[in-house]
Amino acid sequence: MEEIEKTLLAGLEELEKASSSREIIEVKNRYLAKKGPFAALYKELGKLSGNEKAAFGKAINEARGELSEKLEKKLLAALSKEENERLLKEKIDISLPGTSLEEGHTNPFYLILDEIVDIFVSMGYDVVEGEDVETVDYNFTLLNIPSEHPSRDPSDTFYLPKDGVLRTQTSAAQGRVMQAKGGKGAIKVISPGKCYRRDEDDLTHSHQFGQVEGLVVDKGVSLAELKGTLEIFAKKMFGEKREIRFRSSYFPFTEPSVEVDVSCANCGGKGCSMCKGTGWIEILGAGEVHPNVLRMNGYDPSVYSGFAFGVGIDRVAILRYGIDDIRRIYANDKRFLSAFKEE
Repeated sequence: MEEIEKTLLAGLEELEKASSSREIIEVKNRYLAKKGPFAALYKELGKLSGNEKAAFGKAINEARGELSEKLEKKLLAALSKEENERLLKEKIDISLPGTSLEEGHTNPFYLILDEIVDIFVSMGYDVVEGEDVETVDYNFTLLNIPSEHPSRDPSDTFYLPKDGVLRTQTSAAQGRVMQAKGGKGAIKVISPGKCYRRDEDDLTHSHQFGQVEGLVVDKGVSLAELKGTLEIFAKKMFGEKREIRFRSSYFPFTEPSVEVDVSCANCGGKGCSMCKGTGWIEILGAGEVHPNVLRMNGYDPSVYSGFAFGVGIDRVAILRYGIDDIRRIYANDKRFLSAFKEE
């Protein structure tokens, strides 16, 4: 009996000294666990007779129950106190100024891309996503670009294994679109995306740039329709007072081919430093789809005709916003991007 009293007093003394929930739980584990002092006392029951065993067992249960009750009571109080202290530390002072969130801005490349797409979609064009990694056939051969053409040279094109290339123009989508139609029916699509060429990066050139390719194929499509389409585009993109002009040019995939200029918005066509005194600024290349391109992709050129055009997204962004260095578009400089806001 003295051993039971001694064990209880030792447990109560340690409990008195414990101040935190962690210390109280340590006392509980030390005295009430399966290998604790009370468990050791229970093992002594086997050495006693019947009456002694009952009295001894009752004394152990009462002592253990007293310690357990006081442990639980003090543990609950400690946990409550610690919870209140934690809440006080985490209290938010609503009078303090909040954390300001910096507003993001859309890159001018995507502002222009979205606007170009919206303009042509409003004219009934469908949007077709091309492939950044193309085959030599779709990027060159099916566009009537001969094997000796300088654009095929490795110094101009990023070649990949297994007859692959990083596309040099979004015109590469033309063959896939025409072949998907099986050589029959009208086509009226644009294909926006990134293009890649081995250019040295400078103020006006980049090894990566954006284009929007346009392709219309149907019976009786004329160059006049191309001009009307691009006039609408120029006025919506650069202003109602803008005019366009065609200059004869050469592209392997169109015949006839033209360079398209827009009247300078800065000087109204009178001549300034922006347009180099000419009153005009080149914005894109276009032309009637070459009969060979139609034929190679399943269309009969005696029945169908069409036109194609390619708009440089970066170039339009430079003209629209007066950007002095094309590399700024790809630099992710927040100071530069903060100048552009969507309307």
